[in-house]
Order: sequence, then C-alpha cells, then structure tokens
Amino acid sequence: MIYYHLCQKGIIMGRIIAIANQKGGVGKTTTAINLSACLAEAGQKVLLVDCDPQGNATSGVGLEKGYIEKTIYEMMIGECEIEECLITDAMEYLDVLPSDVNLAGAEIELLDLDSKESILKQHLMSIEDRYDYLIIDCPPSLNLLTINALTAADTVLIPIQCEYYALEGLNQVLKTVNLVKKKLNPHLETEGVVFTMYDARTNLSLEVVESVKSNLNQNIYKTIIPRNVRLAEAPSHGMPINLYDSRSTGAESYRLLAAEVMSRGEDI
Repeated sequence: MIYYHLCQKGIIMGRIIAIANQKGGVGKTTTAINLSACLAEAGQKVLLVDCDPQGNATSGVGLEKGYIEKTIYEMMIGECEIEECLITDAMEYLDVLPSDVNLAGAEIELLDLDSKESILKQHLMSIEDRYDYLIIDCPPSLNLLTINALTAADTVLIPIQCEYYALEGLNQVLKTVNLVKKKLNPHLETEGVVFTMYDARTNLSLEVVESVKSNLNQNIYKTIIPRNVRLAEAPSHGMPINLYDSRSTGAESYRLLAAEVMSRGEDI
C-alpha cells in the first residue's frame, strides 16, 4: 500500500515530498534525482519538480536546460500552465517539471502577488492525482521558491552531510519548516532526516550521526548515503545513479532509501 493524502473532494492524490536544506553541498539535489529515479524504478509514477534556478535536477536526468522552451519559471509567473512545461518522457515512470537560470528572477516578479507563497501548490494540485510521488528539489537558501515548495509539500525530507556543522544547518531548516507550518501549511510534517556523504573511514562521520541521533527528536532514516565516486560522476553524464552504475554502492543506497520512503507511507 502506498501513502496518499485525500483532497476535500475525496480524490486520491500523490505524496508531495520537498527535499530541503538551507545549507548547500549536502546532497540535496543528488537525493532528489536519485530518490525519484529509484522510486520510478520500483514502478511508482513520479514527478521530479526542479525548484532550483541552478537547474541541476533537470540536467541530472539528461535534459539540456538551455533548450527547454517552457519551464517552471514561465509557469510561476503565469505565462503558461503546468501541462505546457511538463516533460513526460525523461525516464520510464518519471516526469520532470524543469528549471533553468531564469527562475532566479521569479521572486522579484512575484513580490506584488497576494498568493505568492502558494503559486506552486495551486499548479501541482491540478495534476497530483496522476502521480504516486511528487519530489521537489528546493534551492539551498530560504527564499520565496523554498517557501512555495514547503507550502505545496506534505512532508520535508532533510539531507544532512556528515560533517562538523551538520546539526547547526539542520536546526535552521527545522525552524523554517515550523514557521511555514504555523503560517502557511498546517499539514506540513517532517518526513525525516537522511545522512549523506558518509565516510566509514573517518571518526567524524560516525560522531555526526550519533550526535544528531542523540540531539534530535525527528525521524531518521536507517539508510545512510555513502561517499561514492560513481555517485559523484553520474550528474556529469546526465543520468541518475541507478542507470549510470546500477551495481554501485550509491545505487544500492538510494534503492534502500526509496524502499524506506515507500514503507513509511504504509503506516501513515
């Protein structure tokens, strides 16, 4: 059984998960791409929503950012509907709502709108019944795009790197989640924390994991994503890790994470 939420009309809708951390370089986009791909590999219908102007989730599944006519930017500013910028043939079971650098200007253009925090939510509501999972890759900062993603989401998955300042960055994003829950999205919950870039050869990685577990009253995924050369190489080839090197430890880890995400939904 897959978790869904029900809209007021009783229609079964997909589970919307925002991948967020205000700290950059924590494996956020890597997790968005590879979790989406591994969910799709498991037969789930997935929409990957690239809400980051860098567009790395878009290029990470093999799409060329400079050659896409309509993106999430045109959708957000009202120049097109979501149907017009969906890319439905990125991978089997995986659709993409692409992004490019133009999205960086959307914040200024949206400032005067009354409902500027819920534009993404309104668009996703029109198509979410087609998907089992909608995975949103957020920018590595607290801005209007991140607020839109959190307002649209059911849950937030927080990747944190196994490094010294991990707990500090985690506390910042949890404060943001609580603020959005209080002001804009009362149903928003923390999906869980996933550790990334784990290096079993260092004491620091183990210490960070133990520190977060002891200091944090949040769901923590059992799956830990290791540092992996093949995982780092995959984006430059425009492929998720399960296609680039299916037998790598990175691919196996993200398959395990996808399985955990699916199994957690069964209990909700």
